[in-house]
Amino acid sequence: MAGNLSFDALRAAAADGTIDTVIAAGIDMQGRLMGKRFHAAHFLDSAHAESHCCNYLLATDLEMATVQGYASTNWDSGYGDYVLRPDMATLRRIPWLEGTALVICDMLGPDHTEVPQGPRAMLKAQVARAEAMGYTPMMASELEFFLFSQSYDALREADWQHPRTLGGQNIDYSVFGTTKEEDVMRAIRNGLYGAGVAVECSKGEAEIGQEELNTRYSDALDAADMHALTKNACKEIAFLKGRSLTFMAKYRHDRAGSSSHVHQSLWKDGAPAFLDPGAAHGMSALMRSYVAGQLKYAREVTCFLAPYVNSYKRFTEGLFAPTKAVWSLDNRTAGFRVCGEGTRGVRIECRIGGADLNPYLAMAALLAAGLAGIEEGLKLGPPATGDIYKAEGVTEVPRTLGEAAAALEGSVMLRAAFGDAVVDHYTRAARWEIEEQNRVVTDWERRRGLELA
Repeated sequence: MAGNLSFDALRAAAADGTIDTVIAAGIDMQGRLMGKRFHAAHFLDSAHAESHCCNYLLATDLEMATVQGYASTNWDSGYGDYVLRPDMATLRRIPWLEGTALVICDMLGPDHTEVPQGPRAMLKAQVARAEAMGYTPMMASELEFFLFSQSYDALREADWQHPRTLGGQNIDYSVFGTTKEEDVMRAIRNGLYGAGVAVECSKGEAEIGQEELNTRYSDALDAADMHALTKNACKEIAFLKGRSLTFMAKYRHDRAGSSSHVHQSLWKDGAPAFLDPGAAHGMSALMRSYVAGQLKYAREVTCFLAPYVNSYKRFTEGLFAPTKAVWSLDNRTAGFRVCGEGTRGVRIECRIGGADLNPYLAMAALLAAGLAGIEEGLKLGPPATGDIYKAEGVTEVPRTLGEAAAALEGSVMLRAAFGDAVVDHYTRAARWEIEEQNRVVTDWERRRGLELA
């Protein structure tokens, strides 16, 4: 479900004053919307073709620090410009912002070719690879987050200490419990649907104050676009309601983390290529090789599923975050779960990623691993059963960002799929996160050692 606004409709809306602002936004390394707000008249006149942004947008961390060590941009090169080229198929109204439309842009270099480190470019390249094999990748992502009663301003003034969840108890699937939060969640559902994002449902999740939001499956690029728009919308709408929320993978050590499960399938000629009704579990040989590829390369792609130091604190036994890279049939303790067994909706769900992932990078990496499994003709073993947290002799999900970064850096598969420059770029991003963690003194360290050390 791509954008819901044509260029001619934008022109008409600008003429009658319905729309006066157009946001042109590229995607940064963290999966956030980064760009400019144009007066609609200027966008219609020229910015619809292209505009510009500083190329440090693909070389900063969460706090927008000018991180050094990137080959693509640095102080020595002077931090030049990238081109923001609007993908007009993504043009849409933004109902929760008055008089506003938005378009997602691709980031181009001075030669007007897509920057290979750009998250959207990385996913588009893997989609093209699948299409060259005759397949259309279809994906969907789930998003979990915690909704807080305080505003972002109030939390900032309190130095981010003691956020209070809007819900006071576990409201997993509770209708009455989620009614208390409906002022925010209804606005999110309706706002996104009005923006052309195919929202299916929201629900309470399995922790105090936790929410889940699901959007309909689509082609991989559209699915990633919807994910990025959804995260931005949730934050903006919560802000407008005087509330706040977080997509941190683990905001409290004594509560479950927030995930972003990624559902994947390949289609061919309008039919699900993963389905073979006569095969075991209805899984085609193609699907079995695709899943086998994801298992083989799970450790190598984890950096794109869990990109921060905090991401790895989510991998805790007994809290539904997987610790083993195995596949299963409808078993939530596994890293990969087959859903829709024997139906047109048969797909593989990767449960490793947290809500903090960049959807473009996660989907690109998972697709690369699955396609490698097909190209290599990998065979899939039997499904894991029982409490997989207790399984022995199977592949472990990396337990630290350093471990995942080493696997990424040494990945022959990902270097073939993305190129050396891209792998080196995102390895540097991971190493910077580790350097910052090692540098900063935390509240935990002060509480533990200020008197007792």
